[in-house]
Amino acid sequence: MAVSVTILVLIIALHLIAFVFAIGAERRRSEAKVLPDEYDDRTFCVYTTDASTIYGLAAVALLLLSQAVLNGVTRCLCCGKGLVSGCSATCAVVSFILSWISFLGAEACLLAGSAKNAYHTKYRGYFAKHDLSCATLRKGVFAAGAALTLLSMLTSILYYWAHSKADTGFWEKHRNEGLGLATQHHHHHQGADSDKA
Repeated sequence: MAVSVTILVLIIALHLIAFVFAIGAERRRSEAKVLPDEYDDRTFCVYTTDASTIYGLAAVALLLLSQAVLNGVTRCLCCGKGLVSGCSATCAVVSFILSWISFLGAEACLLAGSAKNAYHTKYRGYFAKHDLSCATLRKGVFAAGAALTLLSMLTSILYYWAHSKADTGFWEKHRNEGLGLATQHHHHHQGADSDKA
């Protein structure tokens, strides 16, 4: 199987857009202020924008689409004709495992960040209880998802390239072409020998 530039560009583009969304989610995390209630002595939390949740879920969807495209093209490594043994096959297997680990890690960070960012504490408590605080997403969760997204992109590219080189379809085509040429050459020599006779 030859390397398709279109597939490579699509995988890279989806990962990069997901990375941008993840960075945007990190920068637009919800912040909360504690304000007093007008009608009683309780306080409540007022949150800023929920844009991080939307950005995080968008990054999750893009990563999922990229992984689906990659494994659809390569038939998820285990459903195809098999790979020719060698350096490319070993590289394909290792990068396949790493791509799934980085993909699942990125998805976990982005989903957890989106869920936590969407959670809002309604009431903080009474004025006397200063030890309570509004629930907010800690810094770095979406950033970790963004870093794993880049790692997923690199391992996905490596996996696709190595799989394309080690795919049996690629080698069978060239082997069959070689056998065909050899057969034609053999028949040509036989015909020449019969003419001489």
